[in-house]
Amino acid sequence: MSMQIFNEQATEEKAENARLSSFVGALALGDLAKSTLGPKGMNKILQSASTGEINVTNDGATILKAIQLDNAAAKILVNISKVQDDEVGDGTTSVCVLAAELLREAEKLIAMKIHPRTIVEGYRIASLAALRALEAAAADHLDDLYNFTRTTLSSKVLSQDKGYFADLAIDAVLRLKGSTGLEHIQIIKKVGGKLTDSYLNEGFILDKAIAVNSPRRLENAKIMIANTSMDTDKIKIFGAQVKVNGTGKLAELERAEREKMKAKVESTVLSIVSSSTISQNPYSQRKVLW
Repeated sequence: MSMQIFNEQATEEKAENARLSSFVGALALGDLAKSTLGPKGMNKILQSASTGEINVTNDGATILKAIQLDNAAAKILVNISKVQDDEVGDGTTSVCVLAAELLREAEKLIAMKIHPRTIVEGYRIASLAALRALEAAAADHLDDLYNFTRTTLSSKVLSQDKGYFADLAIDAVLRLKGSTGLEHIQIIKKVGGKLTDSYLNEGFILDKAIAVNSPRRLENAKIMIANTSMDTDKIKIFGAQVKVNGTGKLAELERAEREKMKAKVESTVLSIVSSSTISQNPYSQRKVLW
């Protein structure tokens, strides 16, 4: 008695056919990304199958994320580009094209009846040799950061203003003082205006709308950092609805919300005053031993 494991629509490939299918899928994806690489890379028209939205781009990362793939090898190339984007932030197209070209050479070796394990071992030896060569040739080119950054922006949407954004990018990265934590650079997008209206500001920008009748500017203001919102608290009853049968009941509900907000504000002010008193009294945190 045989057991059906796969779906009825599933297909099974073995040996040479499976290898050939992997090569074809990966090489096709590499050729697709290759034409977008470099300053003279061509744009691709992407149309969403669900919404019909059309997007024109030559950014390799955007194209690879938008493609629906069934080929396992091609999916691996897409995952490689995602890791490259997360770790470095650039070179997503290059790493995909490089991996595809390595597979293209591997296909020739397979045709010469060389075992796949031998090819993999050769690539591992070659990667170690390449790493040693890169480390030996590495040099400090801090003065050339501007040219490097302009080059990476040449194939992006910002190519027309790459000089302006190169200065912004270099300034932002240098403020990290050698750290690779790019998540510390916060990017806030606003609709409208020109690309050159973008600017870099040191510190923290809170994207928050100003309430009605609130002051637009304060000089020498004190800033409080709280891990809770200071909006008007709503009485939340999860999984239920509150129904009232008169305006009086509604007024009581609003009064309860105001009292809850008032208690939060009074508690916050009290904690601020207490911490200020402690910090101003140099003897409050000392212990006297007799």
